[in-house]
Amino acid sequence: MIGLRAMSALSKRELIRQMRQPSRIIASIATPLLIWLFIVGGFSKAVGDVAGGQSNLTAYTIPGMASLTVMFASIFASISLIQDRQDGVLRAALVSPAPGWSIALSKIGAGSLIALIQAMVVLLTLPLLGHELTLVGALGAIAALACISIALIGLGLALAWIVDSTQGFHGVMNAVLMPMWLVSGAVFPVEDAAGWLRVITLVNPLTWAHAAMRDALGMSDQMSPAIAWSVSIGFALFGILLGAWTISRSRQTS
Repeated sequence: MIGLRAMSALSKRELIRQMRQPSRIIASIATPLLIWLFIVGGFSKAVGDVAGGQSNLTAYTIPGMASLTVMFASIFASISLIQDRQDGVLRAALVSPAPGWSIALSKIGAGSLIALIQAMVVLLTLPLLGHELTLVGALGAIAALACISIALIGLGLALAWIVDSTQGFHGVMNAVLMPMWLVSGAVFPVEDAAGWLRVITLVNPLTWAHAAMRDALGMSDQMSPAIAWSVSIGFALFGILLGAWTISRSRQTS
């Protein structure tokens, strides 16, 4: 009960703090949309139909832009750990009776909720692009995006404990996450990639999360849905365990 009450209180604090920073919310949505405009404006006619001829590049890249929105929001959510360390809030939480997992889940849960709300804004553009968005498809896409957000925030919490400045954290996260996103099939189908690059994409968990999202949205994809969802869920569990382990280890060293 102590853990649940602590998680509820800390989650509320995280949500209020993030909602009071609208510039971050706007940046998380605006940046992917601008990238999307440049991509579809410059390559949509050159590439033509993708994904088995059932979807053009304009609509095909929307799931990738939604995941990029989640990625930016997850980075901002993870930064709160550095801010809490500098303000002394984290130390107060670590010495409290609240278990470490409640602290980690509060940050993961609140950050993921904000990230998903922002990603939904991007997904809602699909009907405007001629691709039907059903309730089941939207829920499936949200589930895949939740897996991405949970995993990335958990990874971000671990890296935020190592890096003691927001500037350094931004650099480390961009160096890790941007390459993962670029080789995940977010823009072009991985089936068309060169042999060596395809191997890299197949070991990238974001590739499978995108495949799961496109499967839910009814976009043709040659990736196995069962494997895609299994890897996506496993990626999310990894993020939860990594985040909880990081906070618990921090309690022991504080």
